[in-house]
Amino acid sequence: MESRSIKEIRDELKNYLPQQLQELCLRMARFKKDNKELLTYLLFESENEEGFIQSVKQEIDLGFKSMNRKSGYLIKKSLRKILKDTTQAIRYSGLKTTEVELLIYFCRKMRTEKIPMSTSPIIRNMYARQLQKITTTVGKLHEDLQYDYEEDIAYLKA
Repeated sequence: MESRSIKEIRDELKNYLPQQLQELCLRMARFKKDNKELLTYLLFESENEEGFIQSVKQEIDLGFKSMNRKSGYLIKKSLRKILKDTTQAIRYSGLKTTEVELLIYFCRKMRTEKIPMSTSPIIRNMYARQLQKITTTVGKLHEDLQYDYEEDIAYLKA
């Protein structure tokens, strides 16, 4: 996610009421180094969650496309970076549906890109942890949403 300039953020903040500003700042205070990106999300992208999800998916695609596949170590390192960036975007959103969507997309991408999970226990465990996170998070969603994600989870477990 690309951060906006301080001037753009300042101009956008002028449109908010003091109570709304206080809530934004309190939420932002929980984060340390990524305050500017979080504020960018809150001010510019939180209104369009679907667009935000699509932009994060594009970043995941870009990460997989630029992945160095010469050794298991480099694949593992690239996967960790992609997952770290995805997790950061999930933290910004704070919505369980966004978390499920992005983690399912990450795991699907691992399967379609033919990442060697059978030869690397670390990569296999990383995949299993993300699958466990998906299952846990889906369990906290409304029953209708749980039903929507059942097919995706079944595919990932197969």
